[in-house]
Amino acid sequence: MTDLCITVIGRDADSIRRERIAAEADADLVELRLDAMERPDAAAALQGRTKPAIVTCRPLREGGMFDGPEEDRLRILSDAHAHGAEFIDVEWDAAAPVVAARRGRGVIVSRHVFDCTPRNAASMLDNLRARGGEVAKLAVMSERIADLRTLLHAARDARSSILIGMGGGGTATRVLAGHFGSRWTYAGNRVAPGQVPASRLIDEFRFRRIRPDAGVYGVLGRPVVNSLSPAMHNAGFAALGLNAVYVPLETRDLDELRAFAVEIGLRGLSVTIPFKQDVVPLLDELAADAETAGAVNTVAIHDGRWIGSNTDASGFLEPLRARGLELRALRVVILGAGGAARGVGLALTRAGAEVAISARRPDEAVHVARAIGAGTTTWPPPAGRWDLLVNATPVGSRAVPGTPFEGPFEGRLVYDLVYDPDPTDLMTRAAAAGVETIGGLAMLIAQAERQFEIWTGQRPPAGLFAEAAASARTRRQTS
Repeated sequence: MTDLCITVIGRDADSIRRERIAAEADADLVELRLDAMERPDAAAALQGRTKPAIVTCRPLREGGMFDGPEEDRLRILSDAHAHGAEFIDVEWDAAAPVVAARRGRGVIVSRHVFDCTPRNAASMLDNLRARGGEVAKLAVMSERIADLRTLLHAARDARSSILIGMGGGGTATRVLAGHFGSRWTYAGNRVAPGQVPASRLIDEFRFRRIRPDAGVYGVLGRPVVNSLSPAMHNAGFAALGLNAVYVPLETRDLDELRAFAVEIGLRGLSVTIPFKQDVVPLLDELAADAETAGAVNTVAIHDGRWIGSNTDASGFLEPLRARGLELRALRVVILGAGGAARGVGLALTRAGAEVAISARRPDEAVHVARAIGAGTTTWPPPAGRWDLLVNATPVGSRAVPGTPFEGPFEGRLVYDLVYDPDPTDLMTRAAAAGVETIGGLAMLIAQAERQFEIWTGQRPPAGLFAEAAASARTRRQTS
């Protein structure tokens, strides 16, 4: 199993010790970022530790907070060595004196690249290793699946390497550190770009149960780093004792996705905005629900064959049916003309509802309407046009703030597929006007349960996904 290193910071000796003591409860080792201290003090930070410690004093040029003279910084690291720090992390261009003093033992030679994932990452890692430290650490900014593949190819002996993809696109490298050949992974309160809090890594990703041969599942989209889906699916895998893990796969495009899937051991995907239609050409087979909707939100991989399906329809309808809503002849306006609009629109038309698509681009509204047997209406929809209003756009999410519709609210029910935040501005406005609302979390849970069944052949325990999602949301709000 890969070790967990928790990064701690503090402005003074008392605060960094306090943070270190809290981290030691969950960590295999701790990283003490002395560059965050007003007066870096290695002896004070290390005093009384119960877990092995990495001491770092990161300069500004490598993304740190230390802006003093280089000789002062190296003296701080020398103090850490004198006070018995198990590891010292020093930058590639300043490593020589630290390596010499420790004869390489416990020295992490690191390098950070904040603007891209270099194609020559493998040779860069080899160059770091050649500088004589015990561990070579390369952290680069990752934004694409192709970047993750580059890092997979750069992986070396797990006892002597650490590879990190920074940013949302690199989250998989932190969760699947063992798959990427890393000796340990780092967690913390976003001290570095894309760093995952330790509580989330342990409780949502179930990091302690990830084995090197675990089957990998993921949510493909942008943005997805804060998705609740990992909390649900990983809870399901744990409850059923399955050797599997589910991670965010945030990317700008789908280049090299299938090649990456083979190399990482991918077995299934949830697909969300903006790739529900873009992923279709990569598939070997489409289930009837996805073919009719023209959009895919679930990919199952069996013996190298990619099979796309769509659980949006069943997930969308379940909360409506739970309220006893009669769908036949119900007047519905759907905001948006993407994959989600197609999926839920098809479900509603098949249930007998009178559906109209409203989109900022009328040609896209017409295209979707024709595909699912619906009508169109203006953007925004006119007053008195709907009983049920569905937001199938990302507007209102944390990534795309705002509201897709400002009123008037003269219908019976507003259903917002956005689930974070909850309630959305749209839901708040509707409720203030006396209109009932449903948030996207109910749909997310229902469609995720069906995805899990498609992948594993088993239903998750009743109520488990709802409980996992609620716990994850509470944890994030209080962290």
